[in-house]
Amino acid sequence: MKTIGIVFILLTLVFLIISYMSAAANRKTERQQYNVVKKENGFEIRFYPKTLMATLHASANDKHGNKNNNFRTLAGYIFGGNKDNTKIAMTAPVYMGIGQNADKMSFVLPAQYKINELPQPNDTSIDIHYSDEGYYAAYSFGGFSSNDKIEIKENELKELLSKNGYEVIGPFYYLGYNAPWDIINRENDILVKIKYNK
Repeated sequence: MKTIGIVFILLTLVFLIISYMSAAANRKTERQQYNVVKKENGFEIRFYPKTLMATLHASANDKHGNKNNNFRTLAGYIFGGNKDNTKIAMTAPVYMGIGQNADKMSFVLPAQYKINELPQPNDTSIDIHYSDEGYYAAYSFGGFSSNDKIEIKENELKELLSKNGYEVIGPFYYLGYNAPWDIINRENDILVKIKYNK
């Protein structure tokens, strides 16, 4: 029994060390830039400038989309699955569509690139494009996400926007900032474009 206890403690320590190392690496990952223009009760209004993205539209297995296959396809592009066999750095967040937009997933591409400098994907279903700049409402939450949790948070943001008189003018997205194996300091956003008058 004593040996089992020691092994359990050692495994727990290894797990915690890996978690902290992963969290530290995540903090060094390039993130999409935005400016917070207003803090409301429960959410932020952010201005996002146009950003280069790699986007995939794929057939959805359910209303939340085939996320694993979409992720693998987009990851293949940045890990060298392109006409130049060029590796492109992973950034954060990953965009995932919600509801009717659930078949859509996007990777934010590093800010150093211009659209004509990026290699063309081998998979022609991947679209390289600029995002739509503008004002977005962002509802942040921690912990692991699930389809049900994302839907709950989306509805909470809808309620907050309605209560505060903001008009939604775009689809809702879930934004994930962490690798699947990150345990601590997980970050998530629900994001939607809104009509905003400064």
